[in-house]
Amino acid sequence: MTVNTANLNRWKNTVHYQLPSSKLVEQCLQRQEGELNDTGALVIQTGQFTGRSPDDKYIVTDTITRNTVDWNKFNRPISEDSFFALRDAMLAYLDKKTEVWIRDAFVCAELSCRISLRVVNENPSSNHFAANMFIPPDRQELEAFTPEWLIVQAPGFRAQPGVHGTQRQNFTIISFQHKTVLIGGSGYTGELKKSVFTVLNFLLPLEKNVLSMHCSANIGRTGDTALFFGLSGTGKTTLSADPERALIGDDEHGWNDEGIFNFEGGCYAKVIDLSETGEPDIYRAVRPGALVENTTFFPGSTTIDFTSRAITENTRVSYPLSFITNTIQNTQTGPPKNIFFLTCDAYGVLPPVSKLTAEQAMYYFLCGYTARVAGTENGIREPQITFSACFGAPFLPLASDYYADLFRKKIDLHGSRVWMINTGWTGGPYGTGERIKLAYTRAIVRAILDNELEMTAFKRHEVFGLFIPDSCTGVPTEMLNPEDAWTNRSAYKTAAMQLLDKFTTNISYEKRVSINE
Repeated sequence: MTVNTANLNRWKNTVHYQLPSSKLVEQCLQRQEGELNDTGALVIQTGQFTGRSPDDKYIVTDTITRNTVDWNKFNRPISEDSFFALRDAMLAYLDKKTEVWIRDAFVCAELSCRISLRVVNENPSSNHFAANMFIPPDRQELEAFTPEWLIVQAPGFRAQPGVHGTQRQNFTIISFQHKTVLIGGSGYTGELKKSVFTVLNFLLPLEKNVLSMHCSANIGRTGDTALFFGLSGTGKTTLSADPERALIGDDEHGWNDEGIFNFEGGCYAKVIDLSETGEPDIYRAVRPGALVENTTFFPGSTTIDFTSRAITENTRVSYPLSFITNTIQNTQTGPPKNIFFLTCDAYGVLPPVSKLTAEQAMYYFLCGYTARVAGTENGIREPQITFSACFGAPFLPLASDYYADLFRKKIDLHGSRVWMINTGWTGGPYGTGERIKLAYTRAIVRAILDNELEMTAFKRHEVFGLFIPDSCTGVPTEMLNPEDAWTNRSAYKTAAMQLLDKFTTNISYEKRVSINE
């Protein structure tokens, strides 16, 4: 097969190009980078970093970004000189290696938005992750492949902060001028996918009028699309993997005037407490070709102990979309009929389900309230209250208002219904109350998708102004109004007002949007 070799012949070492996952797994085993579990999946450890390091992401300041990027703690500026110095140092570091792994791939199922990537990795396990997560070219596409973006990842390379302009030895640097991403000092594979997501969050809204979204998506038999927004650990992957609906994707999507399309070619699911009964599709995806991260085995076996938090809470598995039986791949679906905001409420005061007006949808989209679940970012040990604009602030190079305005235009154009689902606590805050059962959340989502909840009466919450259903099949009535689940109503109102105050303090949009409208 003839392959486009642009930039491939610069490498003086052995280049492992476009290897199948089976060969990458074989190499990982030979290099003792991982071992197989009893179902045949490769299990690795990512080293010091078992979650993203959002404070160590940089964007190069240049004529493209200087006046467009929303410079903040997630979008740290770095000079072009520092970028060049790091790029040259990384390439020199890789040149000294006897082997490198290179993969060509696409992102974006919608062809008008598709971008071609060349991913260069220091080890086969990271290249295996790229094979799972990005869209593979077919034979004809590969023969004519021309990479637009270069992604260079070297976990063993360490920056010198005093020389390279970084805070620490680990870093992710994006140059839009040079269409290059540099990732060094961290073996956490999630940095690969989220750096590319950041690139798309800049390019697609500005160039294509596409709303880029941190959400999962599925579609029903009647063609109704549903979106599930939420930060890691709130249930995006779990709730979108529905045996009665086809999975579009579990994490990153675009919304153009016609509808929804996936950015990726795979899934990256949390596996903490994974069970066949609770999440059967994900459980069965842990098989040959899957890449499992930072789990441990039961003593004396190669059976994964999914309950173990010995390494991290943020245990993960990546696998191609084809590992899920009921999927729609590399295509576009219609606009969403229902949109779910998944919120892990550590205060335990939000209802399990609320119907939102268009103004409330804008407000809560901008707030992106949840509790960061332990382990999804470096240093997080237990749920921490956070507001992440548009449910993805660490990945948004533009001002949050830009995405929120696009979101409002889309829901107005297509008449999408928006719901907030609390997957966190009820009956009290974290440490006192109980985590809402997954079975109840599934019942709520099912009632909405089946149009059952639209038929029931709603009442307005006195603190938040949200609309709460009187009943929902499969959910105890006393749970629907969160105040009824608390033994001390006065304590509930105090906690609710505390959270309301945090919303009011946080929201930069409050002069234009009221929480109770």
